[in-house]
Amino acid sequence: MNDYNRTANPAMPSRKPSPSQSRGAAGQNQAGAQTQAMPGPVRKFLRTPKGTVLWLLLGLMLVAALHSSDRPGIANVLAAAFTAAMIDLLLAVMRRNKRVFPDGGIITGVIVGLVLSGTVHWQVAAVTAAIAVASKHVLKIKRKPIFNPAAFALLFALLVFHTGQSWWGDLADIPVYFLPLLVAGGYLITGKVNKFPQVLTYLGTYFLLLTLAASLHFGNAAYTPGDAMRIPIVNAALFLAFFMLTDPPTSPAKYGDQVMFSVIAAVASVGVYLVFGGLSYLFIGLLVANAYKAVKSLGFGS
Repeated sequence: MNDYNRTANPAMPSRKPSPSQSRGAAGQNQAGAQTQAMPGPVRKFLRTPKGTVLWLLLGLMLVAALHSSDRPGIANVLAAAFTAAMIDLLLAVMRRNKRVFPDGGIITGVIVGLVLSGTVHWQVAAVTAAIAVASKHVLKIKRKPIFNPAAFALLFALLVFHTGQSWWGDLADIPVYFLPLLVAGGYLITGKVNKFPQVLTYLGTYFLLLTLAASLHFGNAAYTPGDAMRIPIVNAALFLAFFMLTDPPTSPAKYGDQVMFSVIAAVASVGVYLVFGGLSYLFIGLLVANAYKAVKSLGFGS
């Protein structure tokens, strides 16, 4: 006799649940009710790669805000995310797209806000986010953006507006034992978008080249290869590798292409760093790899 028959047979004595079982069942029912209370589209979005990267970025923002000097950066995140989202939404409505939720714009704005220094005025953060969204819609091939929008806009703002960029969202300003949170979040999103060959190749090539340069005494006195392998610069490289290099629209899907893409990005980045230093080299390397992908998509170098 199976469980269903024993339960359904009125002749069988029923067993009264214990108080602990009742409390456990009540807790499960309450948790289930809370899950069901969340709107279906929201649950569905949070399970997507974009949803995952968004809540991971917001989590990093909250952890980074434990450092008092980083808290003003939250205003920049809000201003940049709101601006990017509104522009994305407006364009989607004008084009009569079936899907108008500006998730891509929000993510781009959050990344911009997490890189810009908290001393930067929120208006500058908003303008930088607007440039990022504009680059996504204007600089494109086959309906896909050529350059990572956040990297393009942040490099533009750095060169033209001389904006301060502290990369506070990479947790470099708080104790080092928080660094595993950045790595764990990066591991999660890398698996979500299937980019492990890309990230591992980039980081492996990047650190190998810096190690070789340090052993051969390349670079300059102000920006030595050893500096790039220490906090806070190493945090910026990890943040870019996990949350910007893996951007699906601007990076390849095939494993072989991912490896080549990452080698180009790492070589370009390290080369620029050894000559010029600073932090713009991370953006330049990524944008060079973006350009390579765009050229290849046109049939050149295939």
